[in-house]
Amino acid sequence: MKTFPIGGVHPSDNKCWSKDKAIEVLELPDVVNIPLAQHIGAPATAKVAKGDKVLVGQLIAEATGFMSANIHSSVSGTVTAVDMVPNGQGIRQMMITIKREGDEWMPEIDRSKDIVRECSLEPQAIIAKIKQAGIVGMGGATFPTHVKLSIPQGCVAEYLIINGVECEPFLTSDHRNMLERGEELLIGVEIIAKALGVKHTVVGVENNKPDAIANLKKIIAEKGFDIKVEPLKVQYPQGGEKQLIAAVTGRQVPPPPALPIHVGAVVCNASTSLAVYEAVQKNKPLIERVVTITGETMATPRNLLTRMGTPISKLVEMGGGLVEGDVKVVNGGPMMGRAMVNIDSPVTKGCSGITVFVGKKAHRVAVDDCIKCAKCVEACPMGLEPYLLIKLSERQMWDRAEQERIPDCIECGCCQYTCPAGLPLLDYVRLAKQTVMGIIRARAAAEAAKK
Repeated sequence: MKTFPIGGVHPSDNKCWSKDKAIEVLELPDVVNIPLAQHIGAPATAKVAKGDKVLVGQLIAEATGFMSANIHSSVSGTVTAVDMVPNGQGIRQMMITIKREGDEWMPEIDRSKDIVRECSLEPQAIIAKIKQAGIVGMGGATFPTHVKLSIPQGCVAEYLIINGVECEPFLTSDHRNMLERGEELLIGVEIIAKALGVKHTVVGVENNKPDAIANLKKIIAEKGFDIKVEPLKVQYPQGGEKQLIAAVTGRQVPPPPALPIHVGAVVCNASTSLAVYEAVQKNKPLIERVVTITGETMATPRNLLTRMGTPISKLVEMGGGLVEGDVKVVNGGPMMGRAMVNIDSPVTKGCSGITVFVGKKAHRVAVDDCIKCAKCVEACPMGLEPYLLIKLSERQMWDRAEQERIPDCIECGCCQYTCPAGLPLLDYVRLAKQTVMGIIRARAAAEAAKK
C-alpha cells in the first residue's frame, strides 16, 4: 500500500470516540467574534462598522491583496464592535463582533438540499467565485484556495490530489464529510479539476477509513465521476502536502521556494472541496464548517457543523464539559494542535477539531538531556536533523538554521513524539523557522527595493 518514503510515525489514531458520530448542527450562538486573519497572508480589511446590520453570508471584511481571503458574516444581526479580542493563545487580534438577531441569509444563497452537478463556468470564473467566497484550506493550513488554483506562468497542473487522509489523531470531520456528503464533495473535486485542467484526479484516504473509501468509490461508479480513490497506508504525517504527493505520484517536491505545482501537483483538502461545491454551485461563502469535539474523557464526543466565530467553549459544553483537575484543551489534534488558554475564543476556518486531555496527558513529560539517539532524525519526514535545529534555535544561530533547511520543516511533531528525552523539539523548531522565514522575507524585500 502506498505511502511516503522518508520518516513518519505511528501514533494511535484514537478516532473511535467520534468517527461513528453523525454530523449535528450546533445551535447558533448569541454572539460571534469573527477574526480578520483566518488564513495565511494579509488579514482582511473590515467593511463594516459598529452599529451596522448584517445578514448571514454578507461580506464583512475584504481580502487585502492577492495572498488574503474574504470574510463573511456567519450570523445575522448587529455589529457591536470591530476591535482587538484575545484568541485561543491569549494574543489579541482584530475581530468583528456581531450580536445575533434571527437567522436571515443573503438572498442569492441557495439553501436547498438539491444537488447541482452541472457547472458551465469557465476556469477563471470558477476561481473568481472561490475567491469571492473566501475559501481557504480547511485541513489547518488555511492557504487561500484561489491562490493555490492560480497556476504560475510556465507551470502545468497534471495531478489534482484531494487530501482525505486526516492523519491527525482524534479528528474525524473530513471522515464524516466523505461519508455524509460524498457526492457534493466529489462535485467540488470535479469543479476544481475543471478550473485546473488536470489529467489525473485522485482522492487519497488512509485505509483506517474503509467506510469512506467504499462510499466514495460507490458514488464514483454510480455517478460516473472521472476520479480515482487511492487507499493509503496509515502512517503519520501522510496528510502532509509533500508526503501525499510522494505517496500518490512518486514525485518529490524540491526544497523551498519550490511548490507542489513545480512537480505538476495541486493538493486540496476534502472539506475544502465540499466548500468549493457550496461556493460555486450554491453561492454560499465559507461561513461554517464541521468541527470534531473529542477526547478520551469527553462524555459526548461529536462532529458539529459550526458557524465561524462561535465560542469554542460552546463546543466543549456540547461534548460534556471539562472535568475537574488538570485539563488541556487543544485547538486541533495532539501532533500539530496548539494548547489554548482561552476557550471563549472563536472557531475559525482552519479549526477542524478540539481535543481535550486530562490528568497526566495534560502535562508535558519531564525533560532530560539529549542522548544523541537520532530517533528524531529517523522520524523526520523531511530528512532534517531536529536535535541540531533545537540547539541552533537555543543559541539563536539563525544563519546556520537556514543552512540546515529549517524552512523545510512542516511542523508535524514527529520529532517531539519520538524523543525519549522529552525535548520540546517542535516548540524550538517553530520559533527558529518563524524567525528565519522573517529574515528571508526581509532580505527579499531589501533586494527588491534595490532594484
